Amino acid sequence: MKRLLDLFCGAGGACKGYQRAGFYVVGVDIKPQPHYCGEEFHQADALEFCREHGHEFDAVHASPPCQLYSRVSGRSIKARGKHQYPNLIAPCRRVLQKHGHLWVMENVEGAPLRNAIILCGSAFGLDVRRHRLFEANVCLFSPGCLHQLQAPRFRTLDSRRKGRLASVIGVHGHLNYAGELELRKRAMGIDWMTNKELSQAIPPAYTEHIGKQLIAILERTHLCHAQRCEK
Repeated sequence: MKRLLDLFCGAGGACKGYQRAGFYVVGVDIKPQPHYCGEEFHQADALEFCREHGHEFDAVHASPPCQLYSRVSGRSIKARGKHQYPNLIAPCRRVLQKHGHLWVMENVEGAPLRNAIILCGSAFGLDVRRHRLFEANVCLFSPGCLHQLQAPRFRTLDSRRKGRLASVIGVHGHLNYAGELELRKRAMGIDWMTNKELSQAIPPAYTEHIGKQLIAILERTHLCHAQRCEK
């Protein structure tokens, strides 16, 4: 089984998708993650762990902290920088590039990722949009957005839209009414996280989609190597 290193893993939204795609997943996070769903978890500095052990894996996924670029906070990037949110995208990219194998880096819209694809929950039949960017050292395919398939049917939390239904579930901030956590979990395709963990996660459908592409690339690479050895 192919092995994938899951950096800044959180509770494992990305992990679950890679598992479904066929990877054995090892997670790393600076904080304890009691609900992490991977085969292994290491509490450590993610980039240091990758420097020491990245060569042991077939692929690496990284989701560095996104608060500096997140729009949910309502602050400008300059103002958010004053709150000492870490800017780890460039350092993370440098470590991944030195690692030498397949790698993917994920972050929110507005983050300075290069030649990134965007994935949206609407393309996977989910009741969230939750746009996320994915940069990689290989070409990845995105199915695009299908917002038109998300019909208004949910309670809105936007006071400016009072009396109107929302097309998606908002998965951020505190809970507002009974049963909202279960709605959020179903909308994300995640059933093992707390609300706080869920608000930081990505839907597993995203990394299942990417993971299948990575598996295909690894299999083609292995086949080409085997054919060269036979000659």
